[in-house]
Amino acid sequence: MGRTQRQRRQRADLAGAAPVWAEWSDEQLLDLRMCDLALRLDGTFYQEPIAQLYRELAARRLVFRPHFWISDEWFTPDGVPGIAVPFYLAHPRLAKLEASQMLEVEGGTHDWCMRILRHEAGHAIENAFLLRRRRRRQKLFGRSSQPYPEYYTPRPYSRSFVRHLDVWYAQSHPDEDFAETFAVWLDPQSGWRERYRGWPVMKKLEFMERLMGELAEMSPTVTGRQLLDPLPRIYKTLRDHYDEKRKHYGIGRASSYDSDLKKLFSDQPAHAKNLSAAEFLHRARKDIRRRVAEWTGEYQYTIDQVLESMIERCHASKLHLTQPREQAKLDFAILLTVQTMNHLHSGRHKVAL
Repeated sequence: MGRTQRQRRQRADLAGAAPVWAEWSDEQLLDLRMCDLALRLDGTFYQEPIAQLYRELAARRLVFRPHFWISDEWFTPDGVPGIAVPFYLAHPRLAKLEASQMLEVEGGTHDWCMRILRHEAGHAIENAFLLRRRRRRQKLFGRSSQPYPEYYTPRPYSRSFVRHLDVWYAQSHPDEDFAETFAVWLDPQSGWRERYRGWPVMKKLEFMERLMGELAEMSPTVTGRQLLDPLPRIYKTLRDHYDEKRKHYGIGRASSYDSDLKKLFSDQPAHAKNLSAAEFLHRARKDIRRRVAEWTGEYQYTIDQVLESMIERCHASKLHLTQPREQAKLDFAILLTVQTMNHLHSGRHKVAL
């Protein structure tokens, strides 16, 4: 695309006209460079969640307000008192593409978006007031200098961490522990005093209460408005972006699920006229995947790869249903949940950050 054509499109978008790519097919859209999306925050889905975050900070007498910009993912850069938000929530067409590529839209509801924004605000306020340097913070949460893992193995029943985002995210690194604790403290609906009564994590929450009380009405130490990887400077195509993202959140194929599947389905001639297990699972795939994601907190894309592998084994083994479909769906969802949790806890699959 030429520079003049891109400038015309950007002027039209800023004037309120629908972007030309809004009517494109997924294949057309995937070949568009991210910098050519010409997105802005005003008037988008983000407007109300950001306004609510600011209200919640004000209710706690915190002067600090993080700045925002659009990038490829959710993140808060080290040392920056601001938050990057993903491009796909800035336009419904991009949210639809995200769903088709990743099977879900992270932060795509108001409540989900608020959970993420509160978490990222925890990182941003820590940057704004240089809180990582405080000894009590280091003693309770650990040092930020601890190497950041590419993957981590959660301990689901630990009571030393709050439970806010999925997959026990507070356990991944001291900085994430701080941000998750801040998010729970900030949320006016969390009821943290009752929910975590008697848990070791109360020490962290009470520390957060005292710390934020000290910061009330104080101006931030760091006030820069740096932008890391803003969308206009990301030149890769959407296709390259999703290829990289799927690779990051994917897992290797399991070699065989035959023994488990043959307990649920059958390859015996007596059931050969019943619906094939592979076809049954293909039809119920979306519902099963969503259910297991709710039970485990795992990414739907990760679950779908395990599910795809199991469907392939059902097809290769010529398995068929032996019981009513609703019961088979429930039993298979339980089996898929067990397989997912086995990956999490055995180390064969750890949670990607």
